[in-house]
Amino acid sequence: MPAAAPDFLGVLMLDTRFPRPPGDVGNPETYARAGIPVRFSTVKGASPRRIVEEADARLVQPFVDAAVQLVAEGASMVTTSCGFLAAYQDVISKAVSVPVLTSSLLQVRRHARPGIVTFDAQSLTPRILQAAEVPAGTPVTGVRPGCELHRRILNNETSLDLAEAQRNVVEAALRLVETSPSVENIVLECTNMPPYRDAVAAATGRAVHDIETLILAAWRAAQSASSS
Repeated sequence: MPAAAPDFLGVLMLDTRFPRPPGDVGNPETYARAGIPVRFSTVKGASPRRIVEEADARLVQPFVDAAVQLVAEGASMVTTSCGFLAAYQDVISKAVSVPVLTSSLLQVRRHARPGIVTFDAQSLTPRILQAAEVPAGTPVTGVRPGCELHRRILNNETSLDLAEAQRNVVEAALRLVETSPSVENIVLECTNMPPYRDAVAAATGRAVHDIETLILAAWRAAQSASSS
């Protein structure tokens, strides 16, 4: 009898080289500190610009194929390294037999009075929001175009000033609650934003959620269900 396939989280990665501090969906330490076995699969050619700004439909099938392969290897859950991949939620989910969390945006509808901080407000189209079942009218604020976080990631550069990136995310969150003071729960769309979650919570006084918190909750729930 062959050995049972390992039980791990499969992460569909964009083809990137920018720094990923702990908390980032692409840093192995993010999962090690939570005790989650993980395996990464990079989709070649899937640059941040092609996914975020161009919404290149030619990349849909490579992501589906990578998800299928991860599940064949033993992944019991699949996630991705870009919140904009919520656009692929339905097609990837239909291709595999395990839970798929393409984006932090999937949790927006679960929270009271939500607001979204995104990597690129202009590119976060109604189609993507609808694919994630984000309630209509949910306020959205993006980091400023050309800021440290936006420029470095979009251009897929090899350096990133983490302190300045944190300021970029906090500033966007403060603008969100200033323009929409009724927001009680902030959801960070970008998978590169979890390292700044605590700073956003401290600055805004709101509960903050992201892809890391979504994955941890889903993983723990699945493990609890399988052991009961």
